[in-house]
Amino acid sequence: MTVRLDSNLKKEFDSLCSQFGLSSNAAFNVFARTVVQRRKIPFEIISDEIAAAQQAQNAIDEYFSAHNMEVADIEAWGKEHLRTPYIHK
Repeated sequence: MTVRLDSNLKKEFDSLCSQFGLSSNAAFNVFARTVVQRRKIPFEIISDEIAAAQQAQNAIDEYFSAHNMEVADIEAWGKEHLRTPYIHK
C-alpha cells in the first residue's frame, strides 16, 4: 500500500510515531488492525459545521448552568429570545 502525505504532515507524523516507539508503517498497521477488529474508524470524524454546532451548544449549556436556570426558565427564555423574526427590545 502506498500512502501519499504532505511532506510537513509526514515529518510530524514520523516524529510522533518515533516518540511512541513506532515506525509510521507500524502505526498504520495498528490503525488498520483496529479498524478491522472494531469494524469502524476508531475515532470520530465530524464536519466543521457539526463541530461549530457542538461548540454553540456547549456555550449555551454553560450559560444556563452558570445562571442556575431550570428547564422552565430555559423554555421561557427560548420563547422570549428565539422568536421569528427577532425583535430586540
